[in-house]
Amino acid sequence: MFTGIVEEVGRVDSPEAGRLRVRAERVMDDLSAGDSISVNGACLTAVALHPWGFEVDLAPETLQRSNLGGLKDGAAVNLERALAANGRLGGHVVQGHVDAVGRIGAVNPEGSGGMTRVEAPTELMRYIVEKGFVAVEGISLTVVKAFSSSFTISVIPYTLENTNLKEHRAGDLVNLEVDILAKYVESLLPFQRQGEAGIPE
Repeated sequence: MFTGIVEEVGRVDSPEAGRLRVRAERVMDDLSAGDSISVNGACLTAVALHPWGFEVDLAPETLQRSNLGGLKDGAAVNLERALAANGRLGGHVVQGHVDAVGRIGAVNPEGSGGMTRVEAPTELMRYIVEKGFVAVEGISLTVVKAFSSSFTISVIPYTLENTNLKEHRAGDLVNLEVDILAKYVESLLPFQRQGEAGIPE
């Protein structure tokens, strides 16, 4: 489990089919082979460690659901180690299970931060509500407004400076993970309706 609080921005090094090498420093402090690590919001397993960083394998499902397969050499990636049991949940519950890839529609500067509109698959929008949580590239963010096929997020200067969002432009693909609590609520509703239908008058 993750919190959506990015610890470090790493750099992709010589990507190849099914394998991603990431140059990193901070997240290497206590990372071990076999540990989970979030890369742009995707929960992956560190399969090899090096003095300069780590390597992860990319399963077909990961390549299909995320933007990781299209990353080029030198691309910035958001990194977060799995939450320790005694750690603070500073963002929200992020599983690292990317639901779909969205697209940045527009970036409008606001002071030293900005308001960003993200285009998302319509089937995800039922889980996205104003003032609710959403993970974009593994970053825990609050939805400002939700529309039929997009939503907006306000990016404060700190987030912009300490994540890969500062390098994203309109048209770039981003990994999206909706709030798991919304999915659980939706899955329970049919059972509630069945129970109500079975209650005698």
